[in-house]
Amino acid sequence: MLDPRPHLGEPLALDLLNTRWIENGPQDLLTDAAGLGVWLDSAGLAHRASADQRTLEAVLAARTAIYDVVKHRTASGLNDVLEHGRVRRTLTGSGPTDVDDVADPAWLAAWLAADNLLRLIAEAPDRIRQCAHPDCVLFFYDTSKNGTRRWHSMATCGNRAKAARHYAKKG
Repeated sequence: MLDPRPHLGEPLALDLLNTRWIENGPQDLLTDAAGLGVWLDSAGLAHRASADQRTLEAVLAARTAIYDVVKHRTASGLNDVLEHGRVRRTLTGSGPTDVDDVADPAWLAAWLAADNLLRLIAEAPDRIRQCAHPDCVLFFYDTSKNGTRRWHSMATCGNRAKAARHYAKKG
């Protein structure tokens, strides 16, 4: 199954949030293990995590926790997800490296998404945004030079907003 989501390519935490979208009504990719498999594949995690019920439950917990941080600045759920793993620092023949250490494989994808959110918050928390279109629920990480991006996609939501303004002026 191809990934049906309208917006791909965001950092892992926001990509997980974007497994819910509006297209002819609310859509959710993560309603079953098959949808989880599509997301794991799209996120480059299919070789590291299983598309099974336990992983789905963990990923859904992470999605809720990430949403709560991004929208409501509530960290307790995210900290619960982060409790399932850690970063282990080691020295290898090629130098220092960080190793993701998650004891329960069902929590790996969820933990990686939560850890990714921490990195985004550390780098530029103000660049984590929800699309400005009132009917859109998608998120993006603003990488524009001046940091003023408003839409997850100018081709869809940005154009819809421009068209609405245009017709409002004519009406």
